[in-house]
Amino acid sequence: MNEIVEIKKFANEIRKNVIKMVTAAKSGHPGGPLGLADIYAVLYKKILNHKPSDPDWEDRDRLILSNGHVCAVRYAAMAQSGYFPIEDLMTFRKIDSKLQGHPSTRYLKGLESSSGSLGQGLSVSVGIALGARLNRKNFKVYACISDGECGEGMTWEAAQSAVHYKTDNLIAFMDKNGIQIDGYTKDVMNLEPLDQKFKAFGWNVIDADGHDVSAIISAFEKAKAHVGSPTIILFTTVLGKGVSFMENNPGWHGTPPSEEQGKQALQELDAVSI
Repeated sequence: MNEIVEIKKFANEIRKNVIKMVTAAKSGHPGGPLGLADIYAVLYKKILNHKPSDPDWEDRDRLILSNGHVCAVRYAAMAQSGYFPIEDLMTFRKIDSKLQGHPSTRYLKGLESSSGSLGQGLSVSVGIALGARLNRKNFKVYACISDGECGEGMTWEAAQSAVHYKTDNLIAFMDKNGIQIDGYTKDVMNLEPLDQKFKAFGWNVIDADGHDVSAIISAFEKAKAHVGSPTIILFTTVLGKGVSFMENNPGWHGTPPSEEQGKQALQELDAVSI
């Protein structure tokens, strides 16, 4: 099977599993995970150096999820990659499940950090990148951040320190969908021009379409090859991608679909032509 087609199928399965998880839980965030599905499919199928059979492998790449509320996309990608059985996804957000509503290293192997409080992930990633350098390790640190959390001052402190310490083993990527829980980012706290801001701090900045698999691969490959400074990829995405009534609608940031809406969403995703 063509690699691009295989990744697109993987992404569509992620989307279907996200809908199943959030609908069954009657709780959770569907919009962000649907928008990130293509990026996570590329990461787990093509980019990350990882071993599902050995989650604690010392030389694995580290993936930090700063915007922890979108964890359904990561759980789905992990299950589909073989970290744990697909059936476990249906325990999402249940008491005693290893798949909590915000990821926790206490319950699930294969995670590098617990998350939930927005704005912390980039700082955590800088620390891990510096630790890798001190220990003479060659793995990459990937930091998934959101545009909304760039309203947090801690993000910019981390952005400054990453450049100061020349952490070129750090690749941040942003889910730039223009939406956060209170509405559109331009209305809540206008963040633009994000590309110029990161460039001014000294970052290598790449802009890419977060739903074009070839463009996603190219962006990550360019980031991996860059030396001398950290890289951030600004992925333009659509919240709720793939489900017509969710796309670009702030109401679906953190609202689970009803059973009927879940069925409709799955029907749309089943009908996707790849």
